[in-house]
Formats: sequence, C-alpha cells, structure tokens
Amino acid sequence: MRSMPIIGAVVAAGLALSACGTADSTSPTTTTSGGLTTVKLQLQWFYQAQFAGYIAAVDKGFYKEQGLDVQLLEGGVDIVPQTVLAQGKADYAVAWVPKALASREQGAGITDVGQIFARSGTYQVAFASSNIKSPADFKGKKVGNWGFGNEFELFAGMTKAGLDPGKDVTLVQQQFDMQALLKKEIDVAQAMSYNEYAQLLEATDPATGKLYKPEDFQIIDWKTVGSSMLQDAVWANTDKLKDSAYQDRTVKFLTATIKGWAFCRDNAEECRDLVVAKGSKLGKTHQLWQMNEVNKLIWPSSKGIGLVDEADWARTVDISMTTKNQTGDTVLKKKPEGLAYTNDYMRKALDAAKAAGVDTTGSSFAPRTVTLTAGGA
Repeated sequence: MRSMPIIGAVVAAGLALSACGTADSTSPTTTTSGGLTTVKLQLQWFYQAQFAGYIAAVDKGFYKEQGLDVQLLEGGVDIVPQTVLAQGKADYAVAWVPKALASREQGAGITDVGQIFARSGTYQVAFASSNIKSPADFKGKKVGNWGFGNEFELFAGMTKAGLDPGKDVTLVQQQFDMQALLKKEIDVAQAMSYNEYAQLLEATDPATGKLYKPEDFQIIDWKTVGSSMLQDAVWANTDKLKDSAYQDRTVKFLTATIKGWAFCRDNAEECRDLVVAKGSKLGKTHQLWQMNEVNKLIWPSSKGIGLVDEADWARTVDISMTTKNQTGDTVLKKKPEGLAYTNDYMRKALDAAKAAGVDTTGSSFAPRTVTLTAGGA
C-alpha cells in the first residue's frame, strides 16, 4: 500500500471538511425493524485482528444487548477514518491519536472517548548481523518508513539520539510489507508488532531453507526508547456529544466494545476465526499472532481498558508538536484545543461492564506463545 505523508493527508482532510462541513448534531438516527439503533463504526484499515474486539462485539451480539445495530465500515488505502467521522458518514471511528489530532487542528470536530490501545505496537527492525541496536546506529543507514503519519515515533527516536532525520540517514519509502528488508534493500524497516514483524518470521531464510527466528533480528521498540505515541482509539463527533441521546449511545457502544475486547482476550482462537470469517486476507496463524500481540497492547489495564492516561497523552502531544520530519514539518502546530479527549463516557461504560461481570482490567492476562508457519497460513 502506498500512502501520502501525514501533512498531505491532513490538508486533504481539511479541504474535505471545508467542502462538506461537520456533521449536524441533530441529524436523525436510524432504527431497525427490531428496535435497534443503527451505529456505523469506521475502521482505519482492512479487516484483521487489530479490530477483533469490534468484530466480536458484533458477531457475539454484545452491541445488540445494548440496543445497537453496529455496522463496521472497512478501512483502506484512501480512507481517513477521522474525516469520515467528522463528515457525519460514521458515528464513531478508530484512528491513531496523532493523526486524529492533526485532523482536529485542521477543523475536524472529533473527540477521543476510548483509548483502546494503551501501548504502541510500532517497531523498527534490522537483521541482527547488521549491529543496529539503537536509533543512534541508524546514522548513514537506509531507514524504511511508511509515512502517512506512521513515522513520527521513528523521527522522535532518531532526534532523541541526536540524529537529524533529514540529513543523517537515507529515508526510504517502505511498502506495507517487509520485502525491502528481506532483500536487504534497506538496513532497518518499520513494522507493527502484530503484523509486519510476524511477516519476517513467516519468511524463509535462504541460507538455511528454514523460517527465520526471532534471534535473526534486532528490534528497536519505541516504548523502550521513550518515543512511543498513542495509537488505536475510538473517536466520537464532538458536536454530537452535546446531545444526550448521543451521549447515552456512546456509553452503550463503549460498554459493548469493552465486552468484545475482553472476550478476545479470553478467547483468542475464536476471535481469530471470527476475523478470518470476516474476509481477512491474512492467514490463520498470522491472525492468531496478531490477536495475541494486540492483546498485549491492551492488557493488563490496571485502571480499566479504554481510559486515556494523562502522561501518555502529554507525551504524544509533545512529540506531535516538537518532532520534525525530513521536510521540517511537525504533526501539530499547537496544543489541542477544546474537547480533544474525555474519560467521562468510558468511566460510565466501565462501571456498566463491571456490573455485568466483565473483567475490565485483565490483571491475570498472560500472552501466549504462537507458532508461525510459512506465509502465516
């Protein structure tokens, strides 16, 4: 997949908002013949275990228990979820925090109401034989990155290491796979812990004829470096949050979403199967790996799934304002104004979920060991 850099994406989103305006907070809702309220959720990418909690909440009837008929809108190359939300074409959207904040700065009226991923899943990965062990070792190297707003953890990590991303490395536009690294066309590649990193372990080492092993690679984890940013969150329409019916619907939506993610924490194989049945093009072992890794980004959650941590939010905003990309641009020009996030609805949803017997902290969660197969089949 090819994508435009975040600055271009934000401008495009802003132009779209100028043309279409934001959603009317009094816009009517649709009720099905069964008395359910129709809700549209815009995902930020194609169906995969990254969104398993929402898929499970639909398929297991958790949203219906809350009186909601939730329709999942699949993402794609040219879809900006927060723009779809701001234009009133969806009721909620899943998007990374820095990308959504950039759209807010351009006029999108959206609010983070559920910070589902508490931790970042972004890596840079190099072959162990390269001796690249930290961002400082990127100097003079070919550094792959996807752009499209996915690159700022990388740039923040390099900046923290004293490197100028525009001068000290050769930046290479990377495809959303690991072929450039495997072919050694680049020295270090961007990867999500739950997706592209697994692709490396599903590939055959030509020197041995067997699959690569974790020890064949060096991972630079931005959580360890200290430049990680908040990722998948549920965003709501800010203007609509003034309406009591939408407020109530938001609590119900989040309550069922919590139940969906808790179910996938405790039933990884079943959720893997639900995702595969949904039409994902990724294989079963790859999706089980992804389910396990996504669970690590959510659980355990000592205060409860979905609450925005103020320190994590502040770090994300700081990096968004201070870290420059290769052209000198930052994600944000100033601190977010207005209702950028709120924990009010998630707290109510957590109370409702706990009252229904849902484990909302996952304190006993332990990741499993997933054995990958060639190609992730």
